[in-house]
Amino acid sequence: MAALSAVGAACAVVDEDDVVVWASPGATAWGMVRAGRLADPALRRAAAQARAGGEAVEAEWLPKEARQRSLPVLLVIRAAPLVHGQTVVMAEDRSAARRIDDVRRDFVANVSHELKTPVAALTLLAEAVEDASDEPEAVRRFAARMGREVSRLSALVIELIDLSRLQGDAPLSHATVVPVDDLVSEALDAVRTRAGAQLIDLRATGEPGLSVFGDRDQLVMAVRNLLDNAINYSPERTRVVVAASLVGDMVEISVSDQGIGIPERDRQRIFERFYRVDPARSRATGGTGLGLSIVKHVCENHGGEVTVWSAEGAGSTFTLRLPAQIAQGPGVDAAEPAERGSR
Repeated sequence: MAALSAVGAACAVVDEDDVVVWASPGATAWGMVRAGRLADPALRRAAAQARAGGEAVEAEWLPKEARQRSLPVLLVIRAAPLVHGQTVVMAEDRSAARRIDDVRRDFVANVSHELKTPVAALTLLAEAVEDASDEPEAVRRFAARMGREVSRLSALVIELIDLSRLQGDAPLSHATVVPVDDLVSEALDAVRTRAGAQLIDLRATGEPGLSVFGDRDQLVMAVRNLLDNAINYSPERTRVVVAASLVGDMVEISVSDQGIGIPERDRQRIFERFYRVDPARSRATGGTGLGLSIVKHVCENHGGEVTVWSAEGAGSTFTLRLPAQIAQGPGVDAAEPAERGSR
């Protein structure tokens, strides 16, 4: 039994009548054992099959409490015969692995759908161009639409690559001290043309001279994505404002717009991959549904978070909260982050 105590999984040893001879604390905690016996018919069934067949068996098991409360729990049980008619029954929690598999499966399905849409459109437009080869005006119109679909496809591929890099083994391998003024200025420059085309006034305000420690490209990408989002969902002749401030030991970078706002029912889901509040509008503006998910990953990589305030018809404010790079004294390497307060 000493060897079984070292096993990470919850386990119990029972005799031929399913009376518990020994049980680990985990077996009791998970409800495998009750009143000196295996508590669930599924566990007793697995033990009986192992004894009868003389070899290990495996099955999934959902504890009674998890069934009653509809909890997303998945346990895998293994039963194997021992000597003297005894059987060991072990349970391993596979809930996290199942959730990861579900997320991966959904992600692949979403990517396939998002790629299929512009590819199908390009196929139809190519056929239309061929059929209209004698009509220059129609060819120009179809070619322009093909260009838009190619841009959309390119944006999706680029953001998928960005997301993959953010989830890599060393997402901050190029971290340095980053002046907030510089990253905000660079992000604003990247969207200024689009904002001008929609007559949207871009403004930067707040406390100057702040710094954070991190990957400059990632941080610029996060702020730029928030600006893109604000522009996409704002009407003409409105204002988008970027503000920076120091709150405790955190730098807050907020992007505020006067756009259409986000319904309350959608606010908890907007950072999910491919989730769109208004799919038709997002596709019309070239949105991929990955921008806010990328922002969330950038913040997590830097030990921070992103929050949102919004009211329908009154606009939205997204705020990045990142650990501040505190001014350092002589003899301290400026390329290293100052000690940060715990979150």
